[in-house]
Amino acid sequence: MLYRLARAGFFQLDAEKAHDLAIENFKRFTGTPLDLFYRQQLPNRPVECMGISFRNPVGLAAGLDKDGECIEAFDAMGFGFVEVGTVTPRPQSGNDKPRLFRLVEAEGIINRMGFNNQGVDNLVENVKKANFSCVLGINIGKNKDTPIEKGAEDYLLCMEKVYQYAGYIAVNISSPNTPELRSLQYGEALDDLLSELKLKQSQLAEKHHKYVPLALKIAPDLSDDEVTQICDSLIKNNIDGVIATNTTLDRSIVEGMKHASEVGGLSGRPVQLRSTEVVRLLHQKLKDQIPVIGVGGIDSYVAAKEKMMAGAQLVQVYSGFIYHGPSLVRDIVKNL
Repeated sequence: MLYRLARAGFFQLDAEKAHDLAIENFKRFTGTPLDLFYRQQLPNRPVECMGISFRNPVGLAAGLDKDGECIEAFDAMGFGFVEVGTVTPRPQSGNDKPRLFRLVEAEGIINRMGFNNQGVDNLVENVKKANFSCVLGINIGKNKDTPIEKGAEDYLLCMEKVYQYAGYIAVNISSPNTPELRSLQYGEALDDLLSELKLKQSQLAEKHHKYVPLALKIAPDLSDDEVTQICDSLIKNNIDGVIATNTTLDRSIVEGMKHASEVGGLSGRPVQLRSTEVVRLLHQKLKDQIPVIGVGGIDSYVAAKEKMMAGAQLVQVYSGFIYHGPSLVRDIVKNL
């Protein structure tokens, strides 16, 4: 009830202004009695994945807390893991506003944010100051002005800086809002990137005496053959996990709706079916060699269960959380 009232107010605002206000409130409420508005005591539903013990399999997807400002608030909501970022080596403002749009009838969101963040050094400082008990994933990307042929350098730099503070590292090569980024999902470009990341992981594990898993985040707008080729690269390079999926460019389900023609990636219920199909295909090809984290349109326990039945060991929410609030996490965890 409280969240429905809050949502009614927030949805009167521009989507990005509402997001910024929510982040500010979470920061302000953390460590005060006001966190009772979102704090939840949830049962333990432990899951082992990528060599990590998660208190439950429900995570917050990257993009909501790009700079790691509210880890403690999301921890208090009961998430089993929180993925912050996407973070880039240098701060960048992202694409021009407006760049975030709600498709309320479809419980969808279109964004063309463009990896707006305060840079990896700022994120690391925020993580170092935070006190939390959930697993922390850190999602890394490249700066917009870094040529695609030098993109690996950005990922390696971010990886080196976040490594000792991350439970796992997510490699984002699938956002549609950074030019040419998705080209890294294919062929030699993918193999080269993964092999460099794996070598860096080995070096950092020795340096820090800690093994931090690597997970690759992929797009839903891939053919089945392309997904199969990605699976081959993941196995070849011993990558620890795969996150499926990012946002979609497909508008077939929302055609004609307000904001449906806006440029950017579409998330929420409209991507639910395709995301689940990609999860299923990944699981079929990878078997139990590499775990799958399912994300895309999870707006209920049933939707989460569908991802798990398709082969996901963990799930993440984003748009569903915007539309349904912390109770979505509670409902999924309690019914598992």
